[in-house]
Amino acid sequence: MYAVIRAGGKQYRVAPGDVIRVESFATGTDGQVSFPDILAVSGTEGQVGKALAETRVVGEVVEEGRSPKILVFHYKRKKQYKKLRGHRQSFTAVRITEITHDGQNFKAPELAKKQPKPKKAAAEREHQSHEHHSEEKSAKGHAKKSHAKKKAAPKKAAKKAASKKKK
Repeated sequence: MYAVIRAGGKQYRVAPGDVIRVESFATGTDGQVSFPDILAVSGTEGQVGKALAETRVVGEVVEEGRSPKILVFHYKRKKQYKKLRGHRQSFTAVRITEITHDGQNFKAPELAKKQPKPKKAAAEREHQSHEHHSEEKSAKGHAKKSHAKKKAAPKKAAKKAASKKKK
């Protein structure tokens, strides 16, 4: 099952579970996005047809960001004309969750929710307590050894041979 949709002036072939990067647009409620412009739908393998009025393609916003910089260089020879511009296109990454067509409903498999990482503050406290114990041990019975740095020997200047003048 797949559909061909138009978003941001481009056409995309999408299936449930696909992640596409479309040009940035205003998101729907709770990160849900509906694509109203559906060009074609394939309900079964080998059949492609026009989308009916009740056909729907729904997705959820995964990420928003900007693509890498593209340099645009304008140049006209013999005219001393050079112009360099940079451009970063905004995008919205959308995961297609559902395609509904002709009474059939195709859904993407659910993704496992990522568990949040432990906060840095707890890890830092654990690290600091470990350092504190090691400082106590060194302060009690062990004297700190100081290491003196060795100085490097001064470099000798190389003597240049006197050049001979020709008469």
